[in-house]
Amino acid sequence: MSQRHPADSEPFDALRSGTITGPLGIIAGRGSLPAFIADAAAADDVAVHIIGIQGEADPEIERFPHTWMRWGEVGKLFAALETHRCKDLVIIGGVSRPDFKNVRIDLGAIKHCRFYGLRKGGDDHVLSRIVRFFEYKGYRVHGAGDVLPELLMPEGTLTRRAPSADDEADMALAFEVVRTLGRLDIGQAAVVASGYVLAVEAAEGTDAMLERCAEIKRQGRSHGTASGVLVKAPKPGQEERVDMPTIGPETIVKAAAAGLSGIAVAAQHVLIAECKHTIETADERKLFLCGVPWEEKETAPKA
Repeated sequence: MSQRHPADSEPFDALRSGTITGPLGIIAGRGSLPAFIADAAAADDVAVHIIGIQGEADPEIERFPHTWMRWGEVGKLFAALETHRCKDLVIIGGVSRPDFKNVRIDLGAIKHCRFYGLRKGGDDHVLSRIVRFFEYKGYRVHGAGDVLPELLMPEGTLTRRAPSADDEADMALAFEVVRTLGRLDIGQAAVVASGYVLAVEAAEGTDAMLERCAEIKRQGRSHGTASGVLVKAPKPGQEERVDMPTIGPETIVKAAAAGLSGIAVAAQHVLIAECKHTIETADERKLFLCGVPWEEKETAPKA
């Protein structure tokens, strides 16, 4: 199945539907998506201001009006949003959860002290409370997939290689594993090979999980299994506006290094960074990439 690169489409559907009513604030973590969304907004004559988290956001954001902030500089964050009149927000990109005990807050954070009551609990609970906090302050929080729907993984196989019957069996088990992880607010990904659960994602993230999976195979501790499948899907009830699972070219590279057959993700619930490059990378490494129907229920999705 051929797939258009998101940049080939008309950008910023949310703006055209009237969802975005003013300058867009982008709170940026790791990866290429913050700049990609800013480019799409700029192409549609939408003013943007990016708040980059130091140590996380890519320096590429400096092509746009921006403010750098450290963890704890909540006052600086809200001052930048107010100065640039950003009431519409997209929070996008990976971040490493900080050690809040060692975070130094700025003086401006005192007026927003309620923010610091949000940091306890699992990732999804924390992120849901953060969204509600921004909304309490009068901001409108949009998901990346809401403002650029073509970033969402479509249903079907995007690569020349398609999953085999054995791959589909592994996919079904992996999705059930991910559902269980999600109910416990642990992770969004798992690797299954020949019916054997090779790895599950926790706090380390997908890339580190794949590196661990590759090491397991190198050490001969994979129960003799060949290949395998990576699956990613959201947690039940997950706040997808700020924590939608994401894959990109690096995911493909690490999956190939782990000797996997391919990747299956929940269609319309996973973002693809650099879509065209991701598909090309999968084809070069002879991996499959597919999106499967996804509903929040206990039955496994159909491949």
